Amino acid sequence: MSTLTFDDVKIGDTLPPLTLEPVNRTTLALFAGASGDHNRVHIDTDYARKAGMPDVFAHGMLSMAYLGRLLTSWVDQRQLREFGVRFVGITHLGHEVTCTGRVVDKFEAHGERRVKLEIQTANQYGEPRVVGEAVVAL
Repeated sequence: MSTLTFDDVKIGDTLPPLTLEPVNRTTLALFAGASGDHNRVHIDTDYARKAGMPDVFAHGMLSMAYLGRLLTSWVDQRQLREFGVRFVGITHLGHEVTCTGRVVDKFEAHGERRVKLEIQTANQYGEPRVVGEAVVAL
């Protein structure tokens, strides 16, 4: 994490991308335990197939957690003011998730200088899986 200032950042700047290991069953099981989300579509192959899926798939909140890592590798978590996402695609087993972000606005609010970011996860095929926005104070 670097110490950025408002004046250091320009609209259009990008955050250093975060690329994760391919999603695997161990990651899904560990995330289920850590999050308390034991929905069977994420951990039970037979159940996922009965639901019409080819296999289990990643929790949407796992991808949001990855985006949280992207943000907190760029600024201290205490600087985060807003963080929201939409789930636009399924992250399947074997997908290599890359998190990216881009500065889209600079402004002042509540006596702070802030930047707005567009953030997303995409798989190795460039397909967005989660898209969102974040606001950080600089």
